Amino acid sequence: MTVLQRLCDLLTLERIEEDLYRGQSQDLGWGTVFGGQVLGQALAAAVKTVSSERLVHSLHSYFLRPGRVDMPIVYEVDRIRDGKSFTTRRVVAIQNGKPIFNLSASFQISEAGYQHSDSMPDVKGPDGILSEMELVQRIADTLPPAIRKLAMGDRPLEIRPIHPQNPLKPRKEAPRRNAWYRAIHALPDDPQLHRSLLAYASDFTFLSTSMYPHGVSWMTPGMQVASLDHAMWFHRPFRMDQWLLYTVESPSASGARGLVRGQFYTQEGTLVASTIQEGLIRNRKLDDR
Repeated sequence: MTVLQRLCDLLTLERIEEDLYRGQSQDLGWGTVFGGQVLGQALAAAVKTVSSERLVHSLHSYFLRPGRVDMPIVYEVDRIRDGKSFTTRRVVAIQNGKPIFNLSASFQISEAGYQHSDSMPDVKGPDGILSEMELVQRIADTLPPAIRKLAMGDRPLEIRPIHPQNPLKPRKEAPRRNAWYRAIHALPDDPQLHRSLLAYASDFTFLSTSMYPHGVSWMTPGMQVASLDHAMWFHRPFRMDQWLLYTVESPSASGARGLVRGQFYTQEGTLVASTIQEGLIRNRKLDDR
């Protein structure tokens, strides 16, 4: 089984009872469950209660507690509303009897309407750019052994940052990041799966952009970094097995929190999704002063 198939299986979920599902946890070496995993699984749980003619167009979520990597997560779906055009679902992710995450998602039937969108920034295409895996291999000897082992493992997504940062030696720069994303293998023609995978992918190195002006990263001693919320809008059809540009900027950081917002474009320049997240970027060494 390929690492991409394992990720797809992770997002499939097991039905326990009516509107109750169970998902396994994935250990990416961070000590807690990756936020994108819970986001993608919660969306997948909501999808299971909605007709296939209705696709998710927006979601809003909050990370409430750290998720444990050594136990599964139960997803409880609340069927808030089934309207003529829109369907609304609320999902609570539970571990040890306590909610660790909640999500509200809205689904819509396909409709014609007015069209306009932002234009993709003029950046280098994915060809010839080193992937994150190739970049990690160049600094592998400098990584802590536990992180090195996990960082060198196979990944279901290939990410090619246009101007990469070394998290061990972060440099101060403008709070902007552009990177190309793509699944490593072809995927089934299931638009719901592609949207769950994009939700999963959207949390990778998202909050990091808010730390760029300060010359720190999630690996800087004393830093506590965690997602607090995550919102996402799906505008147009796309495929995760074709290149998507994720362009991210951070308009503000204050109160030990950073705000980031992003947009996904196809290689042809079509805007397909938008994201916003606020997260904790607490420097404990500053707190000690």
